[in-house]
Amino acid sequence: MPHSHTSPLHYHVQLHDVHAHLYRVTLTVAQPAARQRLSLPVWIPGSYLVREFAKNLHGLQAHQGDQELPLQQISKHQWEVNCQPETPLVLQYNVSAYDTSVRTAWLDQRRGFFNGTSLLLRVHGQEQQQHRLHMQGSSQVPDWQLATGLTAIAIDSNGFGTYTAEHYDELVDCPVEMGTFWSGTFTACGVPHRFVVAGAPDSFDAERLLRDTQKICEAEIQFWENALHASYVFMLNVTHDGYGGLEHGNSTALICSRPDLPRLGVDKASDGYHQLLGLISHEYFHTWNVKRLRPAQLVPYNYDQENYTELLWFFEGFTSYYDDLLLRRAGLIDDATYLKLITKTINQVQQTPGRQVQSVAQSSFDAWVKYYRQDENTANATVSYYTKGALVALCLDLKLRQEGRSNLDQVMRGLWQRCHGGAMTQDDVLAVLEQLTGRSWQAEIQAWVHSTEDLPVIEILAAHGVTAEVDPPAPAQALGLRVQETHSIQIKQVLRGGLAERAGLMAGDEWYGIELEESASSSASAWRIHKLEELNLYTRKGTDRIVALVARDRQLMALPMDLPATDAATISNYKLVVSDPVALGQWLSA
Repeated sequence: MPHSHTSPLHYHVQLHDVHAHLYRVTLTVAQPAARQRLSLPVWIPGSYLVREFAKNLHGLQAHQGDQELPLQQISKHQWEVNCQPETPLVLQYNVSAYDTSVRTAWLDQRRGFFNGTSLLLRVHGQEQQQHRLHMQGSSQVPDWQLATGLTAIAIDSNGFGTYTAEHYDELVDCPVEMGTFWSGTFTACGVPHRFVVAGAPDSFDAERLLRDTQKICEAEIQFWENALHASYVFMLNVTHDGYGGLEHGNSTALICSRPDLPRLGVDKASDGYHQLLGLISHEYFHTWNVKRLRPAQLVPYNYDQENYTELLWFFEGFTSYYDDLLLRRAGLIDDATYLKLITKTINQVQQTPGRQVQSVAQSSFDAWVKYYRQDENTANATVSYYTKGALVALCLDLKLRQEGRSNLDQVMRGLWQRCHGGAMTQDDVLAVLEQLTGRSWQAEIQAWVHSTEDLPVIEILAAHGVTAEVDPPAPAQALGLRVQETHSIQIKQVLRGGLAERAGLMAGDEWYGIELEESASSSASAWRIHKLEELNLYTRKGTDRIVALVARDRQLMALPMDLPATDAATISNYKLVVSDPVALGQWLSA
């Protein structure tokens, strides 16, 4: 049971049963209200979806002394209990932990992880009080260590023991990682950083990851001219095929796949490792841009419902612009690699028909029902505030540089100063832009953020030494498809206005083969295909029509389909090439 309490609110978390994936939480409220309300958040800041964490909470009981008190559930995630106000209230409950993502909670015999939003009830009316968390180890996993960004009060050599937070926001903003992880440390601009890695194979080059992460942290602290942390913790979970991250005030939780890690004895950085470094850069940049400087609508967080904002194009999109750019400035990638990453972003946006349906401001507002609930029609109805937001940042930065009065770095620092690292609105962005350049940027923000016009990214890049050439589209792009190719062609999305849509294909179809007109040169008129590029293998030059043989709901269908013309350059598939190295260098080495 819990140690003696020296805090108004004390949470005692046990690894109740690692095989049953159960945490047990005992919460002691020293001075409850006469009618005390408690709730578990329905979402976690940084991930804009109502995730219903309360579905994993069960067995909730309340006591004062030896007396069990009746609890009344008043909504899907809120409870009330009538109390004697001067008597400590003790609540106990279990939480099931089956989610391997960075957003919720996980527990098995190999690893434990949780965010406070998934485990720790909010005591209404006492959110600003000091909160304490006591983490108890388990004899089931006696060799486990613990890492968290919370402030330690009394812990053992493995990190288990008592931690403190100044308020509920801080408590649930510090995830907890447990297991037999690898751990290393470095200092960036005087700030101590810890990096823990769970699930890494023996071939993992830990020193390289530490060295490269240190360069990222130093570049970003210098960018903001402000080191916020007393210390910082990176928590990386390495899985078979995972990817993702979630920012926190003085830590981040990350997931990557095993091939993404740097390997001992391999000097050349893989694309997967560049992606991991970009993820580290992205989440660390969020320490300033969304954890402190954040949409006014999210100050304070409302844990009971959606928190709507139109500004995710700025907070996620601009962070997505700087994550790779700062890798370039830190010397971790070269110009060619950076341009390859920019090319990928441009093509992702240009090959999304939804960019003509939804503005990036609408995309931000709709994150709660669209971005995190992607389906077969997502590409036709939405645009990503990450990718298009990054291109808005690119256009803004390069146009500012072109006019010669400022750049986006100065805008970001100007916003930090104007908003005191706190609540921000679009009006603040416009005010700082006008202050730095002496003119209004209302027209650009209206066109780039609030309309569905295409961004002038190709023209603006040309003025900075980068020319866009058009490459032939891949077969899937030319047909207007997004597919998964294994033993057959699984159709994931059919893009609006494409040849595949006109032929009647739909997401979920399995494309097995094609039929051709009979020809004198071959007795075969039907062919089995496993990849779309095989279309060229079985069709004669000049063939402009085939019949696609697909299965839908176990029914075989023959769908006549036009093939794309050989010069189908109407589908944007850009390749960026350097036309003026001096102009490019002035931008990338800023």
